Amino acid sequence: MCKADVLVVSVVAIVCASVAPGLARRSPNADLIEEYYVKGPEAGRYSNNLLEDAMLDVPGLIAKYGYPIEIHNAITEDGYILELHRIPHGRDENNVPDPRKPVVLVQHGLCSSSADFVVMGPGTALAYVFAEAGFDVWLGNARGNYYSRRHLTLDPDYKPDTGRNDFWTFSWEEIGSKDLPAMIDYILAITGKPGLHYVGHSQGTTVFFVMGSLRPEYNNKIISMQAYAPVAYMEHNTNPILGALAPYANSIEVLASIFGIDEILSKSPFYAWIGNKFCSDEAISQIVCSHLLFLIGGRSEELHNATMLPLKLAHTPAGISLRQLAHYGQHIHKGYFRRYNYGPISNLIVYGSFQPPLIDLSLVTAPVFLHYAEVDPFAALPDVDRLWRELGRPIQKILVPHRTFSHVDFMWGTEAKSLLYDKTINILRSIEDL
Repeated sequence: MCKADVLVVSVVAIVCASVAPGLARRSPNADLIEEYYVKGPEAGRYSNNLLEDAMLDVPGLIAKYGYPIEIHNAITEDGYILELHRIPHGRDENNVPDPRKPVVLVQHGLCSSSADFVVMGPGTALAYVFAEAGFDVWLGNARGNYYSRRHLTLDPDYKPDTGRNDFWTFSWEEIGSKDLPAMIDYILAITGKPGLHYVGHSQGTTVFFVMGSLRPEYNNKIISMQAYAPVAYMEHNTNPILGALAPYANSIEVLASIFGIDEILSKSPFYAWIGNKFCSDEAISQIVCSHLLFLIGGRSEELHNATMLPLKLAHTPAGISLRQLAHYGQHIHKGYFRRYNYGPISNLIVYGSFQPPLIDLSLVTAPVFLHYAEVDPFAALPDVDRLWRELGRPIQKILVPHRTFSHVDFMWGTEAKSLLYDKTINILRSIEDL
């Protein structure tokens, strides 16, 4: 575990442990989960042991719940080995292999992995919902996370005496310009399809916009792009943590490199322990865990499943490069969307100018559907509106119809299926029928 992880976990543990007795409560969904998973007609098909699921990886979870799972590896032009998880068909419906099934690539956000789209379980998690609806589902993993922490020649655990480990010298720009093209090309080669649908959440949208601008030839390989909580401009970001760190983004990266910190928020059993110890239904401090999640991802108590907190913490965070966070920091409260800022001299060497070039959104000509929320701290309404105006081919801007739906609800919200996924599926089906 890196030093930053120890600090974060220590703070969480101290805060949670200091909560006064008497606050213990089951989550609003605990009775439903108990009835469905333990007592109901499906008992035996699903786990009533969150700790058991916390110990499984994504392929293990998918297999446990009776879905077909394939593990694939795509290699980027600069040598990163990216693990893809494929659910080729459903379990209960559309459960016959069929090469005619439309393909959808789902890409996670910052600090996350493919786990985001399976941990909530069958009937709720996006990957299962899409598979049951008749799609060939591929779940991507960006370089540096738990499932894509490999390279043909570089060692992610190498600690140089000075400077940074070259494995970690990337931001979300490289994920967009190199990882997505590698995954798309691999998927299309395996499936024999000329194009695919893309669903991205948060950073998963940022990297798509980077790809569409810096690698415009890939726009022709996208049938539709469904942007969940779209993030490009961040001038009106209201997340207090990122807002406080933003002015020091580059300084933090330089300072961290001195101490050998390249990777932060990596997947760790310690997070699973924190979740089980302090955030379970039996813990008096569960309410504090929920409020910390609201602080980071926006308050949405009506759609929050606190019972699943231990499982969420066992799989997320999944690891990022410090530079990914720094790159976002460079954009917060600024009116631009541009490439990574190395500083004037280095910019001159890399880009031929003292300032990094802007990312031209007009070059993103794939058909884009923006799915946004009214109270999302990372994708504020004015920033979504500006993105909409500048995209090369925006098709539809869709407000999720719930007053408190927020950033993490796009992947973990209890009503995400009815509020968001079903709408997305209808859009994809209408396109496929044309």
